[in-house]
Amino acid sequence: MCLTAFTPMIDTMKVLTDNMRKAAANGFINATDCADYLVKKGLPFRDAYKATGTLVAICIEKKTTLEELPIEEYKKICDIFDEGVYEAISLENCVNGRKVIGGPASENVKAQVKRVKSIINI
Repeated sequence: MCLTAFTPMIDTMKVLTDNMRKAAANGFINATDCADYLVKKGLPFRDAYKATGTLVAICIEKKTTLEELPIEEYKKICDIFDEGVYEAISLENCVNGRKVIGGPASENVKAQVKRVKSIINI
């Protein structure tokens, strides 16, 4: 029943990328990716997450996002940060890096839409 009701919506859906970006940035979904970046550079897990928590607190205080925070702020917290952090925490990379079942990676979403279309024969 639900598939039938949603059939017309599937073909007319539009993703409001700017709205999604704003919502994701405000929620700090990329904080985990920031900490993972530090772990990959050799910082112990606990220290990486502590540093990232400090950065999130700074962002909240300054009313900004991790992507907008200058590299100098990152380096004040942990000197192993470099410009590569911005690629690691880009919202596109964060979303597309979540390729688990039900995850938001674009290839997953496309596969699920295709699957639903095949089930309801549209």
